[in-house]
Order: sequence, then structure tokens, then C-alpha cells
Amino acid sequence: MALALQLGRRGQGQVWPNPAVGCVIVNGGRVVGRGRTMSGGRPHAEVAALAEAGQNAAGATVYVTLEPCAHHGQTPPCAGALVAAKVAKVVVATGDPDPRVNGGGIAMLRAAGIDVVTGVMQADADRDHAGFFSRVTQRLPYLTLKVATTLDGRIATKTGESQWITGPDARSSVHAMRAKHDAVMVGAGTVRADNPQLTVRGMGPRRQPVRVVVSSDLDLPMQSQMFFTTDDAPLWLCHGTGDATAFTAQGAESLPCPMVNGRVDVAAALTALADKGLTRVFCEGGGGLAASLLTAGLVDRLEVFQAGKVIGADGIAAVAGMDVAHLADAPNFRLVATRRIGDDVLSSWDRV
Repeated sequence: MALALQLGRRGQGQVWPNPAVGCVIVNGGRVVGRGRTMSGGRPHAEVAALAEAGQNAAGATVYVTLEPCAHHGQTPPCAGALVAAKVAKVVVATGDPDPRVNGGGIAMLRAAGIDVVTGVMQADADRDHAGFFSRVTQRLPYLTLKVATTLDGRIATKTGESQWITGPDARSSVHAMRAKHDAVMVGAGTVRADNPQLTVRGMGPRRQPVRVVVSSDLDLPMQSQMFFTTDDAPLWLCHGTGDATAFTAQGAESLPCPMVNGRVDVAAALTALADKGLTRVFCEGGGGLAASLLTAGLVDRLEVFQAGKVIGADGIAAVAGMDVAHLADAPNFRLVATRRIGDDVLSSWDRV
């Protein structure tokens, strides 16, 4: 199962709206087939592993990180493919809450006389599939907020200079993080200040994440390089007021969202993204968007890069004002990992 989980993780960021599943087939103490959900979501992990195993699948044990699907979609159900291959046993890490499955895959296998074991390394699988689960059950993607700050929590000087606070190793790590997500999201202020590409670079040919810009009034520079690269990576605009015609003419997609207190309702924006199939979103700021997401309780994970620099109180804070009067009202996170990245430190925090 550990190998199946490892295989499944290779698909993260590449397979939405499907889950990134891994599958390993063992017969006679030997791995005869392995597979993962492939880029674009097809074929599914079980089908890929069965194709590699061939006739060796008969009488084998199958390890899969998510309950095999039981419904006819663009392809026949994976549970049916396992039955047809005459496997003897299926070990499932965790169940699939999709109403089209939700125990149906396991029931189909057992009805065919296949031994089914569930809950093996479930905590690991639940963590890997958290984005898919969130999209299905809450209509929200799993959201990671990344910030790169000085020791005193600043993301730019008082003049707005921010490139580069962290070093090259940290920036390379950010590209690897982007690659594991379906979308990279920023606020309009970041687009105006940094003119970012928001693509994954230096990791070979791959499905690029969707670039998502949250902008209340579409006050975006048409000369931004993102509008000249929509053939290479999708660009979606979650916006309130304003005419998006000029931007859609450049290849961007318009996602109108309701407004709250003059700003885009970030919960509604994330629901719109989930409804379009996104499961994992990587937010890179800026401070206003970070504050809105944190205040709304929508941040599932924090990735904080900290550099050995000090700017002072006149620098720009990593998170804008949140009107927190009492510590008990502050968003709370639990430290899960800390590691050195070049000359910087990365700390990872999960929402409590």
C-alpha cells in the first residue's frame, strides 16, 4: 500500500477533477502490475495496473489507495474491471464519498466473491485524497496558502520591493509545490506588483496548473505576461464588478462571483473553482487575499518560507488586517514539519 500511495502522489496536480489514485497488483509475492491515474484523469489507476499485469492478475491481490469506482462514466467501472480480471483479493486504503460510488465499488467486489480488506494506511490515503474529498463533500478545494517572509513577517519593503526575499532553493521548492496542485491563485495586487507567470518551470513537460486571479474590479494590467501565455496555461478570473470582455478576448475565462463588503466573496470563488473540478489550490497571496481566506476559515494548510532578513514595521505585512481582537478568535494551525531549504526555513502547518 505504501508503494500504491507513492504512485498516486505522482498524479497530484495532473488528474483533476479525478482523484490521484495509485494501484499495485501482487501475485506469488511479486509485483506484477502497478499504475496510477494518468494525466487528465484517464486511464484510472486500476485499469493501468491491470494492463501491466495481464494474465498475472488472475488470483492476485490488488492494493488501491481509493475505493474502486462503481459507475459508468467516460469509462466502465474499475470494480467491474477487477472482477473481470478474476483477482482474488482487493485491499482498499479508504472509501470514496462520491455518491456514485460510496461503498458501491466494495459491494460489487464482494458480490463477485472477491475478498475485500479496507482501512489499510487510511490516514495517509485520507490526507492524499483530501482535495478530492473536499470537492465532493463540501464543494470546496483543499487550499494551501504559501507565504515567503522575512524574520519579522514582511513580504515586501515599504516601496513594494519583494524579489527576492527567499533564495533560489526556496523558489525551486515553490515550483515543486505548484506542480502538486491543480491551480495557483493570487490576488490582483500581486499581478500588478510582480507581473508573475505562475507556471511550473524546470520540471519538464507537464499539465500546467490553472492560474486563478481574484480581482474585485478587474483592475488588471493588460500587458501582464499571463494574458500572453493562455495557450500554455489556463487563466481564470474570479471577479466581481467590471467588464471581462477584453480579458476573455485574450484567452482568459471569466468567473463572476458575488461581493461581500466591496471584495470578492472568497468562499463563493472557491466553490466556483470546485464546481469546475479543481481539488487542490495553491494560493501565493498577497496579503489582502491571504487575510480574506484566513478570516473565512478556508485555509487548510500553511507553507511558510522564512528568510534571514529583517525589514521593519514599515514593510508590507504577509497578511493584511483581520480585525482580530481576541486570541481565541485567531485562526489556529498545528506545526507538522520544519526543514531547512538552502538559507531559508520552511514550516508546514495544518488547520486545527
